[in-house]
Amino acid sequence: MTTAYVTCPLCEATCGLEVTLDDATVTRVRGDRDDVLSHGYVCPKGASLGALHHDPDRLRTPLVRRGGELVEASWDEAFAEIDARLPGIIDTHGRDAVAVYVGNPVSHNVSASAYLRALVKALRTTNVYTAGTVDQIPKHYSSGYLFGGGMTIPVPDLDRTEYLLVLGANPLVSNGSLMTAGDVRARLRGIRDRGGRIVVVDPRRTRTAEFADEHHAVRPGADALLLLAMVHTLFAENLVRLGTLAGHVTGVDEVRELAADFSPETVADATGLASADIRRLARDLATADRAAVYGRIGTTTQEFGTLTSWLVDVLNVLTGHLDREGCAMFPLAAAGQANTAPGKPFRAGRRHTRVRGLPEVLGEVPVATLADEIETPGDGRVRALITIAGNPSLSAPNAARLDAAMADLDFMVSIDIYRNETTRHADVVLPAPSPLERPHYDVTLYQLAVRSVANWTPATLTSDVPQEWRTLLRLSGVIAGQGPDADVEALDDLLAADLADRYGVAADDTRRGPERIVDLMLRAGPFELTLADLEAAPHGVDLGPMRPRIPGVLATESGKVELAPEEIVSDVPRLAASLSRTARSTPESAGSGRRGPGGSATSRPTDLILIGRRQLGSNNSWMHNLEPLVRGSNRCTAQLHPEDAGRLGLVDGDPVTVTARTGSIDVPVEITDTMRPGVVSIPHGWGHDVAGVRTAVATRHSGANANVLTDDRALDVPTGTAALGGIPVTLTPTN
Repeated sequence: MTTAYVTCPLCEATCGLEVTLDDATVTRVRGDRDDVLSHGYVCPKGASLGALHHDPDRLRTPLVRRGGELVEASWDEAFAEIDARLPGIIDTHGRDAVAVYVGNPVSHNVSASAYLRALVKALRTTNVYTAGTVDQIPKHYSSGYLFGGGMTIPVPDLDRTEYLLVLGANPLVSNGSLMTAGDVRARLRGIRDRGGRIVVVDPRRTRTAEFADEHHAVRPGADALLLLAMVHTLFAENLVRLGTLAGHVTGVDEVRELAADFSPETVADATGLASADIRRLARDLATADRAAVYGRIGTTTQEFGTLTSWLVDVLNVLTGHLDREGCAMFPLAAAGQANTAPGKPFRAGRRHTRVRGLPEVLGEVPVATLADEIETPGDGRVRALITIAGNPSLSAPNAARLDAAMADLDFMVSIDIYRNETTRHADVVLPAPSPLERPHYDVTLYQLAVRSVANWTPATLTSDVPQEWRTLLRLSGVIAGQGPDADVEALDDLLAADLADRYGVAADDTRRGPERIVDLMLRAGPFELTLADLEAAPHGVDLGPMRPRIPGVLATESGKVELAPEEIVSDVPRLAASLSRTARSTPESAGSGRRGPGGSATSRPTDLILIGRRQLGSNNSWMHNLEPLVRGSNRCTAQLHPEDAGRLGLVDGDPVTVTARTGSIDVPVEITDTMRPGVVSIPHGWGHDVAGVRTAVATRHSGANANVLTDDRALDVPTGTAALGGIPVTLTPTN
């Protein structure tokens, strides 16, 4: 029996795990009590790490399509097939004929994330899509224009705050998101212990809302109106206090003018919240000594995701709750954080997509238009697709359309651990090692951590499956014309040398792959650590709480927080135009009060609005094949308020057909007063009932794909991010 200490790579919390093994068999996974960030906390996802490693459906051998079927093949055969087909498509149709889709597990995988750049550089395609455009790109966009960097995102100082306003987030279930914080429950309890308060704004009374001191059931998609009315109140009642930010902010007067027409009374009907409650929220925030406003996926995946993301930080600035202890602060990561050195100001929209003209952000373009790019003839048409740890057949808006489009590609390569709803379309599937078979360091997520920590996880077990970095470099070599047997070691040396030159630090050439890359980043970082330091600290290194970073963290042209950038505020007239439309479609429910939606609804069934929901035992579609995470009651249900169920004559468990512009699904109803009247909630990532997959557990618990209902035409305009929430749907009892 041996024990390994592992940083969990299954969500953004980066909890420390203690893994017990009997030879190569995982016998127990529990929280590492000595971990510097999570202190022993473990959620069901982390506890299932052994089940993921031993999953018999997990791919361990490449698959190649022969005679229309995916069959096992050797690695040499798989790369020979890629070399025979992919370069010819590029030569004939150009580099934009190949698209890349990157799923969110790549952000949790240093081997994949560090070497993805080499693949994209070799391809030189403008068609790069990621899960971020159905997730968080509006926050990167707004932070970029406010502060100068797409990863310069303030996070709540959970361990010292006394008032936390949470919008569209459920951190007790998601474990935090765009806010890396192990054991969120203990940290939220700490706010209470300090005599503080937690307020949640969400259409659904989530687990976090149940825990909170106050819950306001806002109408889906109306968060920007609510926040702008709070800004209005701050100015109207002379509550604006820049504090230590005075002298570091521009655009305050412009924001005052923008908010002038958005009084609490003006937005009350559209938001579903009483004007008195909106004013009180603004006053409570302004008068709290240490406070932070935090928004997550419910605020970014909506029609006004950029405006909502922007207004979260506008409120933090105007109340003096930015860059102070206990407020919203800028993390300082030990490795890979771009904003620790002067950089160029953030810019988006440097190019636009061929068919719909949607903008690039952070080098990515919106996945909502990928089907357009595959289906529409002409120069630059996408004819080949490379997917890396992504499942857009389930996660993209109007998913059925994209799934059908992928079947018409000339060629497709996937790097993935499963033959799932997306990879079943591939011509070549290249497996990846399990999390226990690869080293790990959270380069991306530590840039969003509520406390500066660093933790290195060496590979716990060996594997015959090549590391992702080797697979990505070999694939890059094929694209670069080096054939199927590219010199991976030489390519790795080139990448490390380029990074060393950029950082001005010599590479340790006794190391290879991610070990060398992470060591470079650490030695170039603000704490001057080395990988050897972390290897000697299996529970991680605690580098202290967040600390003020303005003005050094800012990279805007003015060197200040630019509170009213034109790229964002130009969307305010569209928000104003939505007021009457939103008000007309809002159920007459106040939806406000402590621990309950309150009020009564008069909406017709056709007026129901769809939102998603997080589940503690699920992190998108790829975790549904693990038996420990799908036990118990049906997870894929349509949650509905009793009043809406009564109008439809439904009882708990009845099947309903949910219909939107893009399609319909059948799903059982779950009646609960946690829902705001007029709103229906279906979780994301289900729908495993298709042919050609090899995920036995997920197929038995197939559920329905909510993204058949989400609309690839409903977008946040500045970024092109899909509005997965706030979709109008019709519910009818299924005969």
